[in-house]
Amino acid sequence: MFKTIFLDLDDTLLDFGAAERVAVSKTFREFGLEPTEALLRRYSEINKQQWECFERGEITRDTVLVRRFTLLFQELGLPLSAEAASQAVEDSYRGHLSEGHYFIDGAPEILEYLAPRYALYLASNGVAETQYSRLDSAGIGHYFKEIFISEVTGHHKPEKAYFDYCFAHIPNFDPAAALIIGDSLSSDILGGKNAGIATCWFNPAHKENHTQLRPDFEIHALSDLRQIL
Repeated sequence: MFKTIFLDLDDTLLDFGAAERVAVSKTFREFGLEPTEALLRRYSEINKQQWECFERGEITRDTVLVRRFTLLFQELGLPLSAEAASQAVEDSYRGHLSEGHYFIDGAPEILEYLAPRYALYLASNGVAETQYSRLDSAGIGHYFKEIFISEVTGHHKPEKAYFDYCFAHIPNFDPAAALIIGDSLSSDILGGKNAGIATCWFNPAHKENHTQLRPDFEIHALSDLRQIL
């Protein structure tokens, strides 16, 4: 029986894609770019690629934050490709991203259901200031016993060191009674496997799993958690 549950934030509880789209659109307009569908799609592709490089340990988090814009501007042939200009764009984007939140369907309801029954902990890769702002905006921080953000822990999912940090900060922690729930196979599920805890893949889009990772559970809606917990 589970006692401790780790929940991912982006695209598990909060719709990062929706928040990102609004923030990127505002940022592009500030720098004289029209946020067309093609431009937003290409930014999203580059951003995803850079975060995957980070998860594999190939580049640092700070590099991701600036390089995603640098690469995009280089593709567009824009003079904004200098690092200083890219940092200015990143700062603008980060400010807009912190301004609001969009819930994944059923997120407030499942937190209300889980909180009295389990010890909940937030496990998020990301920029601490931004994640704390989004949690405050969403009003869900109080559901968690503690919030573990990679920038603060000094490690990131899927590294075992990230989870070792989390476990060390939880009184009487029992890995056999712990579960992590998240949308990312490469971050949440691999991380849980590395740490020796049970895993639940949140897969609302019914994506095919082309990896060798086998989550202990798979759900397609947050309400499905009521059936497995």
